[in-house]
Amino acid sequence: MSFRLLLLLADQGRRLGKHRAVLGPLPFTLERQAFNSLSVLKSVDCSAKAGSQPALIPVNFGFSTSWAGAITVRILLVEDHPPLAESVAQALKSAGLNVDLLTDGVAADLALQSESYALAILDVGLPRLDGFEVLARLRERGDRLPVLMLTARGEVKDRVQGLNLGADDYLAKPFELTELEARVKALLRRSVLGGDRQQRCGPLVYDLNTARFTLGEEALSLTSREHAVLAALIARPGRVMSKEQLAAQVFGLDEEASPEAIEIYVHRLRKKLEAGAVRIVTFRGLGYLLEEQHG
Repeated sequence: MSFRLLLLLADQGRRLGKHRAVLGPLPFTLERQAFNSLSVLKSVDCSAKAGSQPALIPVNFGFSTSWAGAITVRILLVEDHPPLAESVAQALKSAGLNVDLLTDGVAADLALQSESYALAILDVGLPRLDGFEVLARLRERGDRLPVLMLTARGEVKDRVQGLNLGADDYLAKPFELTELEARVKALLRRSVLGGDRQQRCGPLVYDLNTARFTLGEEALSLTSREHAVLAALIARPGRVMSKEQLAAQVFGLDEEASPEAIEIYVHRLRKKLEAGAVRIVTFRGLGYLLEEQHG
C-alpha cells in the first residue's frame, strides 16, 4: 500500500473515530521515513545532456486536469471538526476545486512536503500539531504556498500571530461558506492566475488560459491523464521528475497512485510528440524530463 493511501486511511480512521483503536496515530518511524524520502536535491537547466544524471527536485505545481481537459486547482483542507470539514470540502468541490481533506497537523505537515497544492486552508486548533506550527514549518522550508487560516479564536493577537507567521488570509469561525469561497478565489486569482500564462519547451506550448497544448501550430489531443503528466513535465522543463512525483499530479490523495501507470502515459506521450523537436527522456532509477531536441 502506498504511503499516500496509508496516510489518508489513517487520517480517515481518526476522523471517523471507530477505527481509532486499530490505526491510532501514524507511527513516528513512518513519519520519519516519509520525511527522509523527500527529494531535496539540486535542479538542472533545460540544456542538460541526455547522458548526464540530473537530480530530482521538489515539485509545487498545484494543478490537476479534469476529464473535460480544463484546469482544476488542487487544494489542501485541514480541519478536525468533521461536520465543518465535510461542509467546507463539499462547498469547495461544488465550486470546481479538487480538495484533499486531512484532520491532523502532522499529516498536514507531511502532505505539504510530499504533495503539490495551489492553496492550503489550515485550522489553527489541530491535534498533534497546531495550524500555527504547520504554517511555521511551511515557511521555514521557503514554501510560499498561499495559506488561509481558520480559527475559533477571535482575538486580534491570534490573527496577528498567524499573519506574522506568513498566513495570506484569516477567517474566524463561525463564517459563511460564501465568504470562504470568495476568499479562496481571491487568493487563487493572485497566485494561480497571475504571472506568465504560457509554458514552453521548444515547439511545445501550454496555454494556462485554455489548458491546451500545441506542438508547433497543431493542437495536441490528450486524455486527462496524459494531460496531467505533460503539464507537470512542462512546468519543470529540463528537470527530472520521478514516477512518484508524476503520479501525485495524476492521482488524488484518495486514489491509489500507480507509478507503473506513469510508464504507459509517458509511452503514449512520446508517440504524440514524435512530430516535434521535443522529447521525454528517461533517466533510469530517477524518472523523466522534458527537453527540446537540437539538430
